Amino acid sequence: MSSRTIFLSRLIGLYCILVALSMMTRKQAIVETVTALLQNPSMMLILGVITLAAGLAMVLAHNIWSGGALVVVVTLVGWITLIKSLFFLFLPPELEAGFFLRQLHYQELFYVYGAISLVLGIYLTYGGFKSRSS
Repeated sequence: MSSRTIFLSRLIGLYCILVALSMMTRKQAIVETVTALLQNPSMMLILGVITLAAGLAMVLAHNIWSGGALVVVVTLVGWITLIKSLFFLFLPPELEAGFFLRQLHYQELFYVYGAISLVLGIYLTYGGFKSRSS
């Protein structure tokens, strides 16, 4: 496995674990912050630009669709990040807020989203630290 895959799986995995744990311990603060963020066009632009940089970096550095599940999951996370950034940059804030808060039922399914992040983080972290560079 490439050292780039190992690095990104460790980075993304640890990030997902820490964000999930923060989500699960501070639900009300996270929901209020995300709601306020989605309703602030200036902050959505800044978030979109930062997320675009992260998504482009991951896609340009790791666009590998074969070589095992860990490799493909890292690539998928990069593409999802890139696509999400484009939503942040090009959709009107009202549409974004409606989609993330109402269509995806963010508040009602909050712990489900946190659990998905935690499981993804554990998988990537374990796979990244277990693997050896080739």
